[in-house]
Amino acid sequence: MTPAGRRQRRQARRQGTTPAGGTPQAAQPTRYRMREKLVSFGNDFVIETAGGAPAYRVDGKALRVRNTIKIQTPRGQPLYTVQERMIRVKKTMVIEREGRTVATIQKALVTPLRDRFDVQVVGGPPLHVRGNIVDHEYTITRNGQVVARVSKRWFRVRDTYGVEVMPGEDDAFVLAVTAAIDAI
Repeated sequence: MTPAGRRQRRQARRQGTTPAGGTPQAAQPTRYRMREKLVSFGNDFVIETAGGAPAYRVDGKALRVRNTIKIQTPRGQPLYTVQERMIRVKKTMVIEREGRTVATIQKALVTPLRDRFDVQVVGGPPLHVRGNIVDHEYTITRNGQVVARVSKRWFRVRDTYGVEVMPGEDDAFVLAVTAAIDAI
């Protein structure tokens, strides 16, 4: 295959289109790079694509009453706010968009082998988080279908883990769920 043909095939793969004379390409998941334990209250950082381009900003604010993490566009426009809910039996985080609650995250009380979190999405089916949260090796599912995978294995950089979001999902929302779980 010629270099121009390889270039065309790579570009078609990135865009999820059909290269000339080829078969349709399935849309690929988007992979993001997050810093371990920096998704916490009082810290700010940038979420990058796997290639290193800035994708979202995280603004961690430590307030007096409740702690807050804001997921923003690279220009600083707010998308989601993650807030800790105080005085609960189970540790609870709430994700809001434009002042309205869109999801509530709680850790399961009994987790015999692996960590489990349930994400109650307002007006939609719940998400289930299963795996090793401490080691950043877990999966987020909806109705048995994978929504996102989280893994430290994708990056060789210390204190970094990846979030792979499936096509058709709200990437910022999935990253907000991941940030909330990391903060719990």
